[in-house]
Amino acid sequence: MNGLTHLDETGAARMVDVGAKPETARSATATGRIAMRPATLAAIRDGDLPKGDVLAAARIAGIMAAKKTGELIPLCHPLALEAVTVDFAFEDDGLRVTARAALTGRTGVEMEALTAASVALLTIYDMAKAVQKDMTIEGVRLIEKTGGRSGDWRAGE
Repeated sequence: MNGLTHLDETGAARMVDVGAKPETARSATATGRIAMRPATLAAIRDGDLPKGDVLAAARIAGIMAAKKTGELIPLCHPLALEAVTVDFAFEDDGLRVTARAALTGRTGVEMEALTAASVALLTIYDMAKAVQKDMTIEGVRLIEKTGGRSGDWRAGE
């Protein structure tokens, strides 16, 4: 075909065979944010939302999502993750999520980090939608990856 890794010579979709690749330490970090009104942000910070602890729920959801990425993204390898972290930073008009996934393996964990960040943001929306429905999820992106054949990469470099 035309060199696309997820298509075979006939153009049919396939999972890439990574069996011959060496195992290396790999990690990926993704970020995104959810914009909201100051009152909503304060309610999250103060634990004053009807559904409970927003950040605890979002952290667990993000970690669970990273572990399920191979089931959610077509042709994505199921991975035995060694570590997943989901962290939050309060900003003036929103909340930033940063997710990191890591393992020693034959394929990268970019999709796991992106999935963790995305689902954590969706969980924040779900937990806070009772007080604000017009929150905006934005800027979900990979900011760093390490390991593998292509080496290390950081956004902006």
